[in-house]
Amino acid sequence: MPTMQADFINEQRINTFLTEARQADKACAKRIIEKARQARGLTPYECAVLLHIEDLELLEEMYRVARLIKEGIYGRRLVLFAPLYISNFCINNCAYCGYRRDNRFTRRRLTMEELRKEVKVLEALGHKRLALEAGEDPQNCPIEYVLESIKNIYAVKEANGSIRRVNVNIAATTVENYRLLKEAGIGTYILFQETYHRKTYANTHPSGPKHDYDYHTTAMDRAMQGGIDDVGVGVLFGLYDYKYEVLALLLHALHLEEAFGVGPHTISVPRLRPAQGVNYDNFPYLVDDAAFKKIIAVLRLAVPYTGMILSTRERAEFRDELLTVGISQISAGSCTGVGGYQQEHIRQSTGTCTYDGNASGNSDTDNSIGKICSDNSGGGSDSGNGGASSNTSDEAPQFQIEDHRSPDEMLRSVCLSGYIPSFCTACYRSGRTGDRFMPLAKSGQIQNVCQPNAILTFKEFLVDYASPETRAVGEKTIHKHLTEITNPKIRRLTEERLKLIEQGQRDFYF
Repeated sequence: MPTMQADFINEQRINTFLTEARQADKACAKRIIEKARQARGLTPYECAVLLHIEDLELLEEMYRVARLIKEGIYGRRLVLFAPLYISNFCINNCAYCGYRRDNRFTRRRLTMEELRKEVKVLEALGHKRLALEAGEDPQNCPIEYVLESIKNIYAVKEANGSIRRVNVNIAATTVENYRLLKEAGIGTYILFQETYHRKTYANTHPSGPKHDYDYHTTAMDRAMQGGIDDVGVGVLFGLYDYKYEVLALLLHALHLEEAFGVGPHTISVPRLRPAQGVNYDNFPYLVDDAAFKKIIAVLRLAVPYTGMILSTRERAEFRDELLTVGISQISAGSCTGVGGYQQEHIRQSTGTCTYDGNASGNSDTDNSIGKICSDNSGGGSDSGNGGASSNTSDEAPQFQIEDHRSPDEMLRSVCLSGYIPSFCTACYRSGRTGDRFMPLAKSGQIQNVCQPNAILTFKEFLVDYASPETRAVGEKTIHKHLTEITNPKIRRLTEERLKLIEQGQRDFYF
């Protein structure tokens, strides 16, 4: 069967939007920001106008409206997850990636025993939601290995720990393989486009199956044909002009909505980071902090009901700032190398660091696994100049991490910022996905389940894994957010279930 053409990404149309938007005046931009308050989304042209804004007053107004929209839809909840890298074998040669084929380091994939050990460490950190990650190599990392990994992840139940949702970020594949992933019980299928600009895509993917722009860009069509109704898209900002990428991403979302009745469940916004064998001098479109904040705000106005994901690529203080303008999910305590969590657990257990290997209840988590994984994630890259002196290493993370906080530290920071952390996976487990999720979200009814579920899952973390300091801050946060449940019956049930969690019961959800 011939590959479907990704003609919904029309370069001439995007460039026309950008050119015409440059002529818009301040009054036009104000009208668009005011329209965005209605939380009905924006057209690509309207987004192009906002992307051109440089006026500080207008930018601040846009950020204020983005915050209002985010909190109006999502409240002050923030979903937490962790990536789990199972294989770094890869036959692609992507110019920006530490796993690229030409990088010389010891390739490996986890055995099922190693995988289970990784999951136990992640459960001991309090995680309930994982994003499974792997390089593309049909021989060393076939779909059967991925499916077996998913089965084993769900099977691990350490103490009160359990992984309740596995999202999957693997290479574009066939409709049949997507059906197999759906049958395996995955949450969201995630695939980053990297860049929508065809010429840049060809230059940054010179060889390997990922070189095929059309096959890669139409992967979400095949995923939905295979029965996966929760998909996540994303751009690696820094490969090409960010204004072009944002508009192309929106055209992709519109295409999915027109073709399947629902757009992407999430949009990820990774920014190009140092990695082994990657030299920043080869990338003229790097995105600075000001532009990156603008990107996130514009996306929040454009697709108000789509979740937005930010990884530990961003430094801690900047991540906290971006929560206010649109981010609804973040990773915490991430390791971006294969076997990284268990390696750090062993390192800590043998006394090579101050962490005592105890991730439960009364432990002092200032030097926890997640933090140390981050500290040791630089691989062969030189974080000072964004380049690499060598593309040879014993091991290599996919990219360099900037937020070095442990999950415990991060959750405490989230609470102190006025948000409540959430490990909720209830919508997926209750069938509230795809076109069944959006009507609930747009009507506001989702608030009657998301807020209490956030409180209940965070309570589990506080009882099972939090440091005393985080427990104290977290209990105050729960008390505050309980008052924001407007339905008296739901609030009463939530309070009853909080007491049951204190008594040892787990896994309540609405």
